[in-house]
Amino acid sequence: MENKSTTAAVAQGGAPSSAPLGKKIWACAIVFGLIGQIAWVVENMFFAKFGQDLFDTRGDLYFTVTTLMVVLSAVTATVTTIFAGGLIDKTGKRKPFITFGYLIWGVTIMLFAAIPINFSDDSNWGIIAVLVILDCVMTFFGSTANDAAFNTWVADVTDVRNRGRVNTILSVMPVIATVLVFGIGMFTYDSGAMVDEVKIPITMRDEMNIKLFFIIMGIFPMVGGVLSAFMMKDAPGIVKNSNPNYLKETFYGFRPSVVKQNKMMYVTLGTVCLLGIAQQVFMSYLINFIEKRLGITDYIIPLAVIIVVGAVITGVLGVFFDKFGRKNFYFPLLAILIVGAIVVYCMQFMDRSAYLPILIVGGSVLLGAILSVSGALTASFQDYIPKGAEGRFQGVRMCFTVLIPMVLGIVIAQLVGVNSLNAHDEGQMKPPFELFLAAAVVAAVAAIPLIWVVKDSDRLRRDLMAKKEEEQEELAEEPVAEEGAQE
Repeated sequence: MENKSTTAAVAQGGAPSSAPLGKKIWACAIVFGLIGQIAWVVENMFFAKFGQDLFDTRGDLYFTVTTLMVVLSAVTATVTTIFAGGLIDKTGKRKPFITFGYLIWGVTIMLFAAIPINFSDDSNWGIIAVLVILDCVMTFFGSTANDAAFNTWVADVTDVRNRGRVNTILSVMPVIATVLVFGIGMFTYDSGAMVDEVKIPITMRDEMNIKLFFIIMGIFPMVGGVLSAFMMKDAPGIVKNSNPNYLKETFYGFRPSVVKQNKMMYVTLGTVCLLGIAQQVFMSYLINFIEKRLGITDYIIPLAVIIVVGAVITGVLGVFFDKFGRKNFYFPLLAILIVGAIVVYCMQFMDRSAYLPILIVGGSVLLGAILSVSGALTASFQDYIPKGAEGRFQGVRMCFTVLIPMVLGIVIAQLVGVNSLNAHDEGQMKPPFELFLAAAVVAAVAAIPLIWVVKDSDRLRRDLMAKKEEEQEELAEEPVAEEGAQE
């Protein structure tokens, strides 16, 4: 009776009540989601920072090394997830890919400790090649374990009644991971980086502190791999892909017929893609923007405040998503994103004394909006996935959430950055305010596909709840049928 009344409520324009998840599922989602994001923060931000620091006095190579690392690692992540997702659907297993993938993932992070910090200009491109290759190797194992296997596991263990909460909580993991990574980095990687408010080049700092940072960061995924062997279980009732043509099924989500049958999934991913491009315009330069452009060198405490407040906002909104429906929140959150990015751009016209309070207050609200809308759209994407194709669609997701955003976002950043450098900051490697203006423009374009996502939301939830009700009725009837047969 409860399910029927819930379905009726949705049909009348209401929202279904949320369904609880077990403590073990929540523990696995939080632990492995956080550990995975710790590794990705290192890859997305500190690998970029490491490259920028190595080439801080080498002209345009400062931007070039970041662009190459971001673009090629994005390609690696997408291709890896496409093939790994197909294999995961083929085997019907998620846990082995997570366990062994996380273990090797940690080892590849540690390899960055072997990269030399002092080198001659003749070795510039050799160092860039090593950075890019190691970044891609690390991404290969991370994408297999996290992007393909873990995200498929999340889709398996959740449904329309609780995906909003789970995905918004998971969307908080990157920022919690950022605080943890920055905190450790402050005592290792950044130790001795500032003396009397003067930035010390990486070549003049203690090399062992930098190596120690990468070693410590590699331990986290390795611990995650060990824990997953004991904590995690694959969801029951996983539908294996029995088609013997592995390569054909691997590219299942890219078939024109599949796109046509699931067009709203791709519209949803298109919205995520545009928001991702906006974020990637500034994300790889965010640390140096705060530190060098704003002059806020002690950024750990304000960043921690931003993370905590942003996480609270996201957590509360996640509950509201499942209770009242996500469609009511999309456009207000998008408006906050756009206005927030414009405010950051306008900080250049303000007194420097306003930088810190604006960063804390504005950053908290902006972060909460970014995480919430990303989590909500990810949940909607999972709602659209056909049963039994969870793994194969992770590659499609990566194209829209990683490959395209990281390639276009970082290219826009380089164009804006180099132009601004030549215009009024020649010789000073400081990420410009204009990055956030460009991000606001791209985010505004996301309103176009978002209109269709909102329009289809009621129909989607009504259909999914009806299917859930049918599945539960079938399960309830099975014991009765067996009992009748025995009589």
